[in-house]
Amino acid sequence: MTPGGTPGAPGVVVVTGVGRYLGAHVAARLAADPRIERVIGVDPTTPGPEVTDLLDRVERVRLDLDSLGGLLADLDVDAVVHLALVSAPDPQHGGRSAMKEQNVIGTMQLLAACQRAPRLRKLVVRSSTAAYGASFRDPAVFTEETEPREVPRGGFGRDILDIEGYVRGFRRRRPDVTATVLRFAPFIGSTADTTLTRYFSQPVVPTVFGRDPRLQFVHFDDALEVLHRSIVEDHPGTYNVAGPGVLSLSQAIRRAGRVAMPVLEPGLSGAAAVARSLGFGRYGLDQVDLFVHGRVVDTSRLEQEYGFTPRTTAAAFEDFIRAHHGGVVVTRDQLSVAEALVLEGIRQVRSAVRERP
Repeated sequence: MTPGGTPGAPGVVVVTGVGRYLGAHVAARLAADPRIERVIGVDPTTPGPEVTDLLDRVERVRLDLDSLGGLLADLDVDAVVHLALVSAPDPQHGGRSAMKEQNVIGTMQLLAACQRAPRLRKLVVRSSTAAYGASFRDPAVFTEETEPREVPRGGFGRDILDIEGYVRGFRRRRPDVTATVLRFAPFIGSTADTTLTRYFSQPVVPTVFGRDPRLQFVHFDDALEVLHRSIVEDHPGTYNVAGPGVLSLSQAIRRAGRVAMPVLEPGLSGAAAVARSLGFGRYGLDQVDLFVHGRVVDTSRLEQEYGFTPRTTAAAFEDFIRAHHGGVVVTRDQLSVAEALVLEGIRQVRSAVRERP
């Protein structure tokens, strides 16, 4: 079998965002596939030491997305995998404005370059189930055709809606290109390092008083498998990618051996600020709404089209727990902080009840 000669398998692939964990792993898997001739990793920054070893067989190019047009044409690129998305604003690197510049403007520039690439025949775009938003008006289960009942409050969810809109326009202009959009549930697993895994790694986990949302996750290795199949096979369309089944937030916290810290919804931002001060990461409205309302998607289209079923949400979460068992210990100081926040939450509830007419 000659490289690139397999039906559906491209010869030359460009992967954006190889300086990040997901992009580096996708590029490495493609480079190890004998059906693919060349894998070119694009990122404006130099990959960190945690992913450098993965990229030994990947040709790396330091390039912004607005300069991608010449590369696609000069190298006769067959496929582009767009993974260079930012899921949470980083105040140290431009905050929300830089995040939107990367996600929305960057995708527009990439699609413009793809439109001008004459040999391009495949485009795979990372999306998110955040496209559906999260509100009290949501259906029990989202299918790929479900329209969001409300525009997402969080920046990432709004960016995803814009990105998918631009991809729909690209499909109309280049019907000869197989375009695949993958709406991933939040990643989890033994190796994933995300806002979600850091949330559940806290010894004391802030939750919303009176809420126990249903959650879905996708194991990082299963996400890699779906991405790889999307590139070496032809699967046009939009697909939900999540582990079957659900876990309630309370179940997940108990299984992780953590302590839940209920607060009123207006106070969740305050609890998140305390978590940040303890070095436990950052949270935005996308995460807050998810932990208030939850989100469950139907994956039957993925299973039928790809002939692949990701491991269940419960199994993916169990793998995360096994890898992090004993990794975080609740110290006396942290328990004191938790107790103070729980007492403050109780005071807020009592105050809210007294103020009711």
